[in-house]
Amino acid sequence: MMEERFNLAKVRIAEIEKETQIAEPYCSYFKQVASFLMGILDCFEHLSDFDKVSDYSKLSELFKYNHELYKDILPDNYEKSYANPAYAVKNLSEGYGQLLSTLYAEMYCLIPIAYEGAWRKEQSLIELVIRMELFIEMYCSFSQSEGEKPTVESLKDILYWFVSDYSEEEWLSRTRQKLDPKEDFAYRIIMESDLNNPSYLFSYGEYISDNQIETSKYLANLDEATIKLMADTYTEGYRIGFVKGNKDLSKKKVVNIVYPIGFERMIKLAIANFEKMGLRPSIMRTAHSIFHRRGMGVSGYYSDSPNKQFDFDHKEDEALFLDKKLVNRKLEVVKEAYETYRELAAAHAGPAWVEVFGEKPFSPVVKKEALALCEKQQKLAATYSVKCGQIINEYIPGEERSFTIIAFPIPEIGDDYEAIMEETIALNTLDYETYENIQQTIIDTLDKGNYVLVKGMGANKTNLKIDLYSLKNPEKETIFENCVADVNIPVGEVFTSPVLKGTEGVLHVTDVYLSELQYKDLSITFKDGMITDYSCKNFPEKEANKKYIKDNILFHHDSLPMGEFAIGTNTTAYVMAEKYHIKHKLPILIGEKTGPHFAVGDTCYSHCEDVAVFNPDGKEIIARDNEVSLLRSTDMEKAYFGCHTDITIPYDELGELSVVTSENEVIPIIIEGRFVLPGTETLNEPFNQ
Repeated sequence: MMEERFNLAKVRIAEIEKETQIAEPYCSYFKQVASFLMGILDCFEHLSDFDKVSDYSKLSELFKYNHELYKDILPDNYEKSYANPAYAVKNLSEGYGQLLSTLYAEMYCLIPIAYEGAWRKEQSLIELVIRMELFIEMYCSFSQSEGEKPTVESLKDILYWFVSDYSEEEWLSRTRQKLDPKEDFAYRIIMESDLNNPSYLFSYGEYISDNQIETSKYLANLDEATIKLMADTYTEGYRIGFVKGNKDLSKKKVVNIVYPIGFERMIKLAIANFEKMGLRPSIMRTAHSIFHRRGMGVSGYYSDSPNKQFDFDHKEDEALFLDKKLVNRKLEVVKEAYETYRELAAAHAGPAWVEVFGEKPFSPVVKKEALALCEKQQKLAATYSVKCGQIINEYIPGEERSFTIIAFPIPEIGDDYEAIMEETIALNTLDYETYENIQQTIIDTLDKGNYVLVKGMGANKTNLKIDLYSLKNPEKETIFENCVADVNIPVGEVFTSPVLKGTEGVLHVTDVYLSELQYKDLSITFKDGMITDYSCKNFPEKEANKKYIKDNILFHHDSLPMGEFAIGTNTTAYVMAEKYHIKHKLPILIGEKTGPHFAVGDTCYSHCEDVAVFNPDGKEIIARDNEVSLLRSTDMEKAYFGCHTDITIPYDELGELSVVTSENEVIPIIIEGRFVLPGTETLNEPFNQ
């Protein structure tokens, strides 16, 4: 039946490509999108098996074909693309422009779906057909209106019911990909391809740039020992995360691998390492569809974005239809999906992430034509995020799962790519015992404190007081976790959950990138640990700046707590960044180790606060909760926010970090960007070099 629907839809779309019966400018729009769809359908029908992809004779031909599929949203063409809401509104009018631009953007998720059809044809067929039929239904609304345009509301209804009707199928498929190793599309690419020939990269259907090609070539030429070191560091960090978290890895059977395309040689060895631990890999693609899209983040294997402005323009397309009824519907299908795969969920150990850094900094243009959630929808989106997290935690309990994250540069970082890669590999494998001992010295001092003072210097206006837990039994308890190379690679931080009451002041950074978005003069004010005000200077209008922060740091919440306070100790990473002028390109994973950092949102122990955690010295870390997360026993919906964003003050903007004891003794730890606490002098050696 699905094949019959596919064939009927294909015939109809081919007719639309040639028809002229509806009025301009809409006729041109539908013909262009129909032509795009016919290209995808042709691709789908000719990719009957993997060999059809991998046996293309020339890399340049693959590259050209790949970019042809994505050409309309590439930066050089985007200004005159219907996928650009500003262009669509200009040519199709207000209301219609936003909606039809959203429709076109949704069609772009079909490219990787078509490629997956080589190995999972049945599911790909479903995902293709429902979107083809959506496009046809939209077209018919115009062609059957007898000279009158359909109303924007009627078109919104079509999109609303598309999302509502197919949410169940989409969530079942997505959850299965996350949990079930039998969903092996990417696994087979990794295990069966000739990884010395970068043509395999084009098997995914994702946009492939020079970054993926040059990364693959670089790794292909690395000696086996170095690749093994990269993979071993990654997988051993994952294993140690379970040990340090006092969690039983033997209960688990599946690890969810998230990686950047181009790193397959490393991932292949990592898979072998995980299998020795008794873990099979589940590997899913990053979601591109309106069903799952959230912001600009990744959630599975991923490549370069064809155009980050396109991603930014469409990150809130659900503003067209989001309401309470749909939120409840989506939560129902999430619950149903995890209930369907309950056994797989119970065996799921958590994600193992590989990140990349070095992309050209992206500072988005905020367009008035782009869709944005209204205040009511923002609250609904925030509610959905929290409740969705709670459902997932019910089936994959936080106290039983762990994770790890490691990062490497990509060629776009510049001419020093190979040198930076070598230093990053060394950075990821720094001697953890050295850091563990130095960090214990810092922790022993912090454990004496009532609060910590953090002040900026120069242009940095930070002035914060962070309240600390009181120890009842200092011989057996501690406030800060001694973080070496496990879940967060590389080594280099001590962190805690601050006491919210009494935590106050201003956090300021002059220039920072968070989740690939730039913030200029970011300032956040806290009172009793909660955000009370925020600003930046990205845009001329004050309200535009506030919306930018609320959308992308607060994730639509009215306020967030300071969920973490940490002191980064990895001066080697900081000096590397200064040496190659890449400080603004470091991922949070490394950047957070290059100075004190503060996370807004949930604590580091979110959903597993009741699991006892111990430092290497045997002391239990008691600061796992704050006044907000403690609400889980009385009102779960108020206890968690489903977000955690780290903001780092680099050493060169840090004037003072001192701990103040109950006797009002002030003990400096860092002064003017240098460690001054006795026993930490080794951390200054990279600066001296």
